[in-house]
Amino acid sequence: MPTLLPKPILADLQTYVSALEKERGFADQTVIEKCLLLGEEVGELFKAIRKAEGVATETGVVTGEVGEELADVLIMLLSVANHTDIDLELALRAKEEKNKTRSWS
Repeated sequence: MPTLLPKPILADLQTYVSALEKERGFADQTVIEKCLLLGEEVGELFKAIRKAEGVATETGVVTGEVGEELADVLIMLLSVANHTDIDLELALRAKEEKNKTRSWS
């Protein structure tokens, strides 16, 4: 089983998720499958937020905790980045450089 470093940087997280997927047999899923799974995880996060905020939810449905669902979203996001050969840290830095030139109202 892969080991997550105590204070991982973003690249460490991407490497960790890649190793997890190989170990668990998910490495061959397509990027489309990964994106669909990411969408499902975002939906589960929204349900967890609704539950945590006291917004009405469906009775009898098991809903995870917000932290668990955020972790699932992060895992799937890193997986999509891995399957599209994107270094997420570099992408974030490049996007923030563009954002610095934008006006925010």
